[in-house]
Amino acid sequence: MPASSDRQVVEVEGHRLALSHLDRVLFPGSGHTKAQVLRYYARIAPALLPYARGRPTSFVRAPEGPAGQSWIAKNPPPGSPHWVPRVPVEHREGLTEQIVLDSTAALVAMVNLGAYEVHVPQWTAEAGPDGHDRLVLDLDPGPGTDLVVCCRVAQRLRQLLDADGLTAYPVVSGSKGLHLYAPIRPAPGRAASRYAKELAGRMMGEHPGLVVVSMARAERRGKVLIDWSQNASAKTTVAPYSVRLTPDRPGVAAPVTWDEVAGCQDPADLAFGPEEVLGRVAEHGDPLVGLGGGRARAPLP
Repeated sequence: MPASSDRQVVEVEGHRLALSHLDRVLFPGSGHTKAQVLRYYARIAPALLPYARGRPTSFVRAPEGPAGQSWIAKNPPPGSPHWVPRVPVEHREGLTEQIVLDSTAALVAMVNLGAYEVHVPQWTAEAGPDGHDRLVLDLDPGPGTDLVVCCRVAQRLRQLLDADGLTAYPVVSGSKGLHLYAPIRPAPGRAASRYAKELAGRMMGEHPGLVVVSMARAERRGKVLIDWSQNASAKTTVAPYSVRLTPDRPGVAAPVTWDEVAGCQDPADLAFGPEEVLGRVAEHGDPLVGLGGGRARAPLP
């Protein structure tokens, strides 16, 4: 991938892409440029794509980086190449077309258009909203708590999921919190949401001083919010290995091991930038690989 010239034409998987504004500094704190972010996505694509492939994708677009204007884009960004696949998706506001990331070339093309964060639902376009194939719990620390507390909550949730026959995989969100995924036998979004809400309620019943399931800010101080609502068919979660538009320096939604979760003593222990994530995958592989179909999928209880 390009390193210095502000504009270059490259070939990715047989597609010619005109990459632009390559010298633009997106993250002033770390100095990461658009070229560096593109290079990260081109290299991480083999790890990222299994968790996005086949799913209607939304993006957080921020052409000038997190300090500039940003917005959620469901429709294909203007200038999207014609060869990038699209699928029709029914939303409350009507039928829209959305991008499906099926290749490194498609991913690089979207990032080149300022679509720096990748968000996907828990169902594929082929299966539709009645075929959720994974469960997600978003652990979000309120004021007075942090990622370390999220890790403790995650360890107990892992036990509860295991008792229900589900295998949990942790992913640090790349921002403040932690995501827990579990592969499931395809089920309607209503069923996935119902189970996730019930599980979060069980956890709050055990630890009412530590966990909350309400979005109300007044109730979240000193507690970890277990956001079960991202299992709704209309909702999305940032894809594993996506860059996050955090201020100053890029975070990454990085899969981690349960040993790392257990050993976390400081939020910095599980904060990874793009280069660190590439190094982790090169050295240890993908700790999330079982989510992509490596294990038999269990039914919801």
